[in-house]
Amino acid sequence: MPKRLQRTERLRLMKFICSFAWADLEVRDEERAFIAKMMKRLELDEEEEVQVQKWLELPPRPEEIDPTEVPREHRQLFIDAARAMIVADGRISEEEAEIFELFEQLIR
Repeated sequence: MPKRLQRTERLRLMKFICSFAWADLEVRDEERAFIAKMMKRLELDEEEEVQVQKWLELPPRPEEIDPTEVPREHRQLFIDAARAMIVADGRISEEEAEIFELFEQLIR
């Protein structure tokens, strides 16, 4: 994990992570715990945490999530974080696997 991502990139990463949490239409406790851990690791400020909590209540809209907007230097970080998110609850749904595969293809 980079020392400090810029605010825009921190929020973009968390938006992607939250969208993966919603991939199977349910955000489980283990996924919430993973997201809380990521917020701590990224040292989100209060305003950023509030935004992430909103994404946990209502998923980001698909048009707000564009893998091509992820800077090249952060792409592996986003892939690794998304992969960790989908395995956080110990099960990978078919929807999660399909979305991750598409995401990985688009971001590379």
